[in-house]
Amino acid sequence: MEYIEIDVPSYPIAISCKGNYYFRSGSTSQKLTGIELESFILRKRGATWDNVPYPLVKIEDLDQNAIQKFKELAIRKKRIDDTILEEDTETLLDKLHLINNGYLTNAALLLFSKDPERYFTGAFIKVGFFETNADLIYQDEVRGSLFEQIDKVIELIFFKYMKAKISYDGLQRVEEYFVSEASMREAILNAIVHKQYESGVPIQISIYKDKLYITNVGKLPDHWTEKTLYQKHGSKPYNPNIAHVFYLAGHIESWGRGIEKIFDSCIENNLPMPKYYINPTDIMIEFDAPQRLVIDNFSKVNDRVTDRVNDNMMKVLNVISEDPGYSYNDISDEIGISRKSVATIIKKLKDLGIIERIGNNKKGYWKIKK
Repeated sequence: MEYIEIDVPSYPIAISCKGNYYFRSGSTSQKLTGIELESFILRKRGATWDNVPYPLVKIEDLDQNAIQKFKELAIRKKRIDDTILEEDTETLLDKLHLINNGYLTNAALLLFSKDPERYFTGAFIKVGFFETNADLIYQDEVRGSLFEQIDKVIELIFFKYMKAKISYDGLQRVEEYFVSEASMREAILNAIVHKQYESGVPIQISIYKDKLYITNVGKLPDHWTEKTLYQKHGSKPYNPNIAHVFYLAGHIESWGRGIEKIFDSCIENNLPMPKYYINPTDIMIEFDAPQRLVIDNFSKVNDRVTDRVNDNMMKVLNVISEDPGYSYNDISDEIGISRKSVATIIKKLKDLGIIERIGNNKKGYWKIKK
């Protein structure tokens, strides 16, 4: 039997045919639509999404506190001339490449507006604590400018969601988490800088007692594979203007060392190396807890605390260990005692230095200290 074989080599960019664009994925041809089509057209024009102008928003609509915070960070880091930071806001933003043809860009609104979600759906970070994949115990949403989000989410994770293994070096109290703060910060910054904000999907951080996932809608740069991430590579952020401002503020490096710094921190803290999952529509990093740091939900109430509390106090501690966001009424409903009794117990626990309140009564949460 005779046959004709047609060998179609791979091609690095999409191909136009009858008004549509197609790219090769494995053994099939896929039609570019939605986000991928928009991203492809921008790249074809030599543009990036974060540099697209956003009309009708004025400089006075931006959050001056966020801009001032950037200036303070940039002054300390000394990666930009101080005279530029002393310019008026419009001139500064222009020199930061955050103004395009007289309009503020997408990057400017994400970095410095009070409510980026007003302009871009999903421009926030969602955090949840899971007992199992199907059992979400509690969750939070971190909003505000990107400069606010990074600090808020780090504080939230380590005070409310992550549980530290407590030990003592002599009289010195030692707290050890299964994800170091340095690794966490780098991983979240990577997600912020590389996210496809046009997707409308928030960055998602899923936390379990023995693992943590950070997921964002994004893709690797052209010609990159998962292997590229694990070796020395250059810096190719999906949002280069956002990355540039974070670099000037000292949040990130400009040499593509984010993943390397995550790995270095894991080695330094004797923690397992994280794993990356490159999916068709998103990128996810997984941190796993070594067995020595796997903590039961209630184990932070250790023997040192148990000896100092009665049964009702222990019930309150167990309830707020399950959900640090519980109000007095929630605790009362959970353990079946009056709100007044709950308030009395909370006061005793505070006086003993066992718990403290982070934030206000409406939006704050409980932190178990010992």
